[in-house]
Amino acid sequence: MVPQPQSDVLRGSIELLVLKTLSLAPLHGWGIGQRIQQISHGELEVNQGSLYPALQRLEQKGLITSDWQTTENNRRARYYEITPTGRRALGEEVESWRRFAATMDVILRTT
Repeated sequence: MVPQPQSDVLRGSIELLVLKTLSLAPLHGWGIGQRIQQISHGELEVNQGSLYPALQRLEQKGLITSDWQTTENNRRARYYEITPTGRRALGEEVESWRRFAATMDVILRTT
């Protein structure tokens, strides 16, 4: 059986993935989805129907900001950028996920 790419990421992890992606550079929504897919080597595909609500939640929490800019294709798009508060939250969430992954690894290795 050939593994299929994830059709969407879990709601709880999409915000972390967005923050990590925006920590690398400001991007518009479509670019965020493409960057996540690129970094994951195609294993994760972000559904736009999940991405935009996550962006709204992050902006409401003050973790990202947005403004309208012109893309490289000369189109208007909303660009998102991580805030200092978002960077702190990202660091905390990354550590939490690392602890969770280590715990899961211990459990899954148990024979």
